[in-house]
Amino acid sequence: MSATPTPAHILEVRGIHTFIGEFHILEGVTVEVPPGSITVLLGRNGAGKTTTLRSIIGLAPPRAGEIAFKGVPIHGLRAHKIAQMGIGYVPEKRIIFRDLTVGENLLIAERDKGDLERKADFIFGLFPDLKRLYHLPGGHLSGGQQQMLAIARALVADNSLLLIDEPSEGLAPVLIEHMMEAIRQLSASTTVLLVEQNFQVASQLAERYVIIEEGISVHSGLMADLVQDKALITTYLGVA
Repeated sequence: MSATPTPAHILEVRGIHTFIGEFHILEGVTVEVPPGSITVLLGRNGAGKTTTLRSIIGLAPPRAGEIAFKGVPIHGLRAHKIAQMGIGYVPEKRIIFRDLTVGENLLIAERDKGDLERKADFIFGLFPDLKRLYHLPGGHLSGGQQQMLAIARALVADNSLLLIDEPSEGLAPVLIEHMMEAIRQLSASTTVLLVEQNFQVASQLAERYVIIEEGISVHSGLMADLVQDKALITTYLGVA
């Protein structure tokens, strides 16, 4: 009996259509994410990048199209079921529990008891500030530290795919560099799909890209090729 072949992509999004209320936000988005890679969704504000992440994780289920994780269809599953399969999600706007301490924020992210203890060295190696501020309420952290905590919470459980929405938004340049280095390090063990509006950050982080324009994926490929295509960058991203 032959073994089941391993999928070429850890995540496959095929022609999804997603509505928010009566508004048809995604009108045919396709995304392929190879394992062990950093892939970025690019596009202008309102193009549908965040909705794509929310569709994958089940918070905005698509009405048409297919989504497969490790070859298993996940479209139509509830968000908590998708998360249990090993997909972590870091939404935009640094969503944390501001009244809970850093440690409490991390502990409630456990999927199984002992997750934080097993991952502590890895998480605090990426984000040393969180170890130092372990007993401080999340609301007392700086914007950059809150972003670190938001990402760290998604690392507590064993996730093989991490969805990150706008990790550099609102951060000072020195904190952006820190965040980029942390994402590079965690990508050694976790595949990353991110939304990033800052093209300079995206081009330095990602190996692959997908451009979304008005709810449709219009271009994809290697980031090294996109960086050389000034016309494509200007047309779809408005970056000179």
